[in-house]
Amino acid sequence: MDLQSIKNRFGIIGNSPALNHALNTAVQVAATDLTVLIVGESGVGKEVFSQIIHALSSRKHNPFIAVNCGAIPEGTIDSELFGHEKGAFTGAVDSRKGYFETVSGGTIFMDEIGEMPLGTQARLLRVLETGEFIRVGSSKVQKTDVRVIAATNRELLEFTQKGRFREDLYYRLSTVPIRVPSLRDRKEDILLLFRKFVVDFSERYKTTPVQLDDEAKNLLINHNWQGNVRELKNIAEQISVLSPTAQVSGQEMRKFLPVHPGSNRLPMLTGQNAGTGDFANEREILYKLFFDMKKDVTELKKMFLEILQNPSLAGSAANYTRDSLIADFHSNGDNGNALVPPVVSQSSGNNQSAYLPAGTQPVLLHETDIHQHEEVEESLNIMDKEKELIVKALKKHKGKRRDASLDLGISERTLYRKLKEYDIDE
Repeated sequence: MDLQSIKNRFGIIGNSPALNHALNTAVQVAATDLTVLIVGESGVGKEVFSQIIHALSSRKHNPFIAVNCGAIPEGTIDSELFGHEKGAFTGAVDSRKGYFETVSGGTIFMDEIGEMPLGTQARLLRVLETGEFIRVGSSKVQKTDVRVIAATNRELLEFTQKGRFREDLYYRLSTVPIRVPSLRDRKEDILLLFRKFVVDFSERYKTTPVQLDDEAKNLLINHNWQGNVRELKNIAEQISVLSPTAQVSGQEMRKFLPVHPGSNRLPMLTGQNAGTGDFANEREILYKLFFDMKKDVTELKKMFLEILQNPSLAGSAANYTRDSLIADFHSNGDNGNALVPPVVSQSSGNNQSAYLPAGTQPVLLHETDIHQHEEVEESLNIMDKEKELIVKALKKHKGKRRDASLDLGISERTLYRKLKEYDIDE
């Protein structure tokens, strides 16, 4: 079966080299029983690739089931996958077969594999290596013949380094990795996809398919598309329903394109090392903290150096009492104990200690050393700053997690995890 026939059969639109390479890899591996790991951002269509692999394999007439590992509670995922015996836990009134038992001979697609608990990962590794599993509450070893196709929008190799994913399982799953490109990496396909979506929605809602002018097309092509094809489809549906005219201008298009938090003011990593999902959002918070800290340190250095180089400014510096300095540091998240002793120039000829707050000892510094002390080294605790930022966001939004997470630029799930990690009392 050629590539275009596969695209037509599974509704895949696009001709970018990265997409064609991923499809070719899926076709080649389909005839084998190798475990496949599909990697790609949320919304790129990873499940479609699992369906292609199953449909072109020798297991195509046997069951296929898709399991979202992130949607199953940690306490029940073992039972869902491997089954349980009667009385194995509270509520287990009957024995139950798990997916690995009911789908034997077929294919299991395990989406969001990075969310799987470590204990379940050990059980899955045993299935992949020996084809054996044990029901929860049982001691009887059972056999299964299941092909596993896993998918993730995370960088699992980073998870293994942090102890959140088993390294042996990672290498067992990624026998054949398939990286599905994000929409912003296949810009030549954006207008094709948009045209297909608006035609489909015009037929559904009995409207005229919208047309885009050149400016609107450029906006569409250069949008960040963090939600990938899923986001593009939503935009196409909104425009098909809400656009007042069939001809959409650039000005009209801007009303429909969302502004992603931090997309225009924070640096972003690209390539294979770039994080996705929650990690990308956490990285944005760290960038914000670094920038704020750097600004504060630069202002402090500038103030002290001006006093050193212009002794006449010392009089105005005397207006700052110790309490006001501590308050200034508090406003920037400092505990007030990190205040460095004022620096006094030996060659200035003035005894500036008279202008210092009570109890503060001056540090004598020769003017030739001023330039050498322009770089101020500080110990900056990122976790404390992140905790403080989260607490401020919760206070600002009166404890509403959803609003606080949007303000912070992270997902609500990540915020919940941070609350537990930092033991923050809401």
